[in-house]
Amino acid sequence: MKVIDGSVTAAKGFKAVGAAVGIKKDKKDLALIASDIPCDAAGAFTTNVVKATSVLRNMKIMESGVKINGIAVNSGNANACTGEDGVKANEKMAECMAECMGVDKNTVLTASTGVIGAVFPIDTVEKGIKETFPKLGYGRNDALLAAEAIMTTDTYSKEVAVEFELGGKLVKMGGMAKGSGMICPNMATMLSFITTDANIDSAMLNKALKEDIKSTYNMVSVDGDTSTNDTVIVLANGMAQNERIVCEGEDFNTFKEALHYINERLAKNLVRDGEGATKFIEVNVSGALTYDDAKTMAKSVVKSSLFKAAVFGEDANWGRVLCAMGYSGIKFNPEKVDIVFESDAGSILLMDNGTPIVFDEDKAKTILSEKEIKVNIKISEGSEKATAWGCDLSYDYVRINGDYRS
Repeated sequence: MKVIDGSVTAAKGFKAVGAAVGIKKDKKDLALIASDIPCDAAGAFTTNVVKATSVLRNMKIMESGVKINGIAVNSGNANACTGEDGVKANEKMAECMAECMGVDKNTVLTASTGVIGAVFPIDTVEKGIKETFPKLGYGRNDALLAAEAIMTTDTYSKEVAVEFELGGKLVKMGGMAKGSGMICPNMATMLSFITTDANIDSAMLNKALKEDIKSTYNMVSVDGDTSTNDTVIVLANGMAQNERIVCEGEDFNTFKEALHYINERLAKNLVRDGEGATKFIEVNVSGALTYDDAKTMAKSVVKSSLFKAAVFGEDANWGRVLCAMGYSGIKFNPEKVDIVFESDAGSILLMDNGTPIVFDEDKAKTILSEKEIKVNIKISEGSEKATAWGCDLSYDYVRINGDYRS
């Protein structure tokens, strides 16, 4: 597998565009993705009981197994908690894109992100789709425009692409994502769209995605909030002409490795760009009885507001790590725990087999002054491990969310 410069237009037959159509003030707010031929598709969506209209519609379409031709995405308005008017508006959004493509409306997916509960400006969106559709292109900059158009409080676009071989055929896969706040996916306001020219049926595509999100998107947290709009969509149009993947095997494993790289890279960038974030945090838990135990404990630490605040203040308050482990709901022996803080500036042991270490505070502060911090935790219950990613909690997070709607 080779990492290449690219995004959702890297694979054969995919085009994209992004534009400012008037949903937001003077910022790009509409992105379109289209394939030259119908695609097998897979999706994963928020488990929040409160779901955006786009999520509910996409879930029904995915369950039907129909092939997908394109996706229309807007930012600036979540179209969530908007009642029957919001449902109708979302349907019109899909219909408009479908009419431009000359396809059935149920082969077009939609996604929205932004303010919850605001009236959806469907007239603006329809006009925007009609004016923007002719600008769809296969180029690198076309993909960048789309990635910029799905941003809300993001400070930069998140894009990645790779190429690899399946049965001697060159295959490409690219993706883009948005998310900076309200990030604690439990999925199956983050959005991720991945395109590939691999030839793989929808059942295997769904299997690959559902298995992979457990160790990628579901292991990140900015603020512990699960959005109403969380959506991951993967489209595969088969234009690489590799032998169709219909079961597990070498080709399926190769495909999964590429998908994992894309998902993990995008997931990490979501928390690197967390609202107000100054530091990227990686929490590694080893020695757990089960993978789920390790996963739960790692996420508990990375979601702790007190620990996140301590990292922002460059305070080696390891007690907050142990506390978060303790309320995770996972049973373990606190008297057999090792805790190490690590960065490019070095590492420091803070707890050894349950015993607190008298450590050099200046050295600890130097380690925590780096932009990327690792927290390595070892318990003595088993051999399973898991990794979670997050960011610190700064003054700017409160400022950004204190006036989000304005």
